[in-house]
Amino acid sequence: MYMPRHFTEDSTDAAVAMARSVGFGHLVVVGPDGPTSTPVPFLISDDGTRVRAHLARPNAIWKLAPCDALLVVPISDAYISPGWYPSKAEHGKVVPTWNYEVVHMHGRLVAHDDADWTATMVGDLTDLNEAGLPEPWTLHDAPADFIGQLMRGIVGVELEVVRIDAKRKLSQNKSEADLAGATSGLAGCPLPRSEAVRRAMDERKGAWDLNG
Repeated sequence: MYMPRHFTEDSTDAAVAMARSVGFGHLVVVGPDGPTSTPVPFLISDDGTRVRAHLARPNAIWKLAPCDALLVVPISDAYISPGWYPSKAEHGKVVPTWNYEVVHMHGRLVAHDDADWTATMVGDLTDLNEAGLPEPWTLHDAPADFIGQLMRGIVGVELEVVRIDAKRKLSQNKSEADLAGATSGLAGCPLPRSEAVRRAMDERKGAWDLNG
């Protein structure tokens, strides 16, 4: 991934938090027919070195393991109109762009065709995503034979992470006035993803050195 210095998130803790806030990404590997990917919900360790997930048994990707792999985690994205910049009225030298946050996790993919490992992973994944609900569902709420049948249809996978690239392109390279204009413009957009980017810009702008 192209990583200009002013868009790079250096903190591993921040990158892990970004990935965990979404918990869903695209696992990419290179097979005999070229690159292929599959969407996966996942769990990431606190230190960012391990990512656990599972795939349907017929999904050929797990059969390629052990292999190098990339997990792409899109965090947020939104279109930025040049019409939102005050500098448009000053000199007109502005163009459209796209703001976004994304995490890339590079590593070695291994498969766990092991019932106990996969059951633990699925239980942990379920508990994490049910935690905020009024009446959390657990694996024990379904009949054991039903869960057992479904478990036989999946295979656990784990990404042993060797590098994390986290990028936050949130108008840090713009003047303070243009940043404020972009934030205000996003606030007027009805799309949920625009609001997510606006919040990210508001949260982060205090940490940036805005030189215009």
